[in-house]
Amino acid sequence: MKAAVITFPGSNCDRDLAVAFEAAGAQVTRVWHKDAELPAGIDVVGLPGGFSFGDYLRCGAIAARSPIAQAVTRFAEQGGYVLGICNGFQVLVETGLLPGALMRNAGLKFVCKPVGLRVETTDSAFTAGYGEGAEITVPVAHHDGNYQADDETLARLRGEDRVAFRYIDNPNGARDDIAGILSANRRVLGMMPHPERAITDLHGGTDGRALFAGVLGALALT
Repeated sequence: MKAAVITFPGSNCDRDLAVAFEAAGAQVTRVWHKDAELPAGIDVVGLPGGFSFGDYLRCGAIAARSPIAQAVTRFAEQGGYVLGICNGFQVLVETGLLPGALMRNAGLKFVCKPVGLRVETTDSAFTAGYGEGAEITVPVAHHDGNYQADDETLARLRGEDRVAFRYIDNPNGARDDIAGILSANRRVLGMMPHPERAITDLHGGTDGRALFAGVLGALALT
């Protein structure tokens, strides 16, 4: 399986994400934000955490208009798998691939700590490796992770079983305790917590490992 990990100016989790994909068995290609196309044969794209373009204007807003973001959008629209973590989630929202917005944390402070998540659906390649309702621990590190959406969007996400993860003890004020959501075709996942920082015992836990193993396992069956 082949994964592409995008690097924007200000990305700081791109190496971590590449290592997580490699640990799950993927061959990883690193891709620069100015590239206009993804490498041939890519199965899954990862958009990493960090502070792309210094979070100028809005978090992820400039990155979402980069040449590679346009290629990622085309890839997703053609049915490709895309994982956006933290700043990557913000980029996915700014591209329109996922609904809603990521706002300043309700406490107006940067939050960096392990948090409890509840797996809300196993009906996706990203979450199939967990049990529905499973409680896992994954780190967060963000200043703008407060997921917001209007009532209609929230109702649609709930009704279509597209909430992937919820916070057990909400660290940022996100509506409906939402930590991660899926696209309508369930092949795009955006989440604020960092599963790539929970794949080895050296991280203090391995609860993120099943996410990467699950998506690569699904790709192996296609």
